[in-house]
Amino acid sequence: MYTSTFTFLPGAYDDEFHALDNSIAAIARAIPGYLGEEAWENPATGAVSNVYYWSTMEALQTLMQHKDHLKAKRQQSRWLRGYQVVIAKVVTFHGDGRMEHPLNQTSIPMT
Repeated sequence: MYTSTFTFLPGAYDDEFHALDNSIAAIARAIPGYLGEEAWENPATGAVSNVYYWSTMEALQTLMQHKDHLKAKRQQSRWLRGYQVVIAKVVTFHGDGRMEHPLNQTSIPMT
């Protein structure tokens, strides 16, 4: 299992940004292996973090190689004031199950 965390400083959005953003979100959700997502905002800095959960690296790479994602990556400076992407392998996770989370219905073996 993998996460891709996209942290960015929002800039000025336009109609093209919203259309591309909506398209990429729909594409991600349709990829077999997409497990869910979360979004966070830091009120002190204005930074936004979107965490996407993937069952395999291949699923994540399917999104990364999609033409709409590549277009957004090329044009990001039009809409963002900076960004950082972190891709990580999930070793384990746990919780008490009382809050909704994209991984609640998922399990990975402890190694």
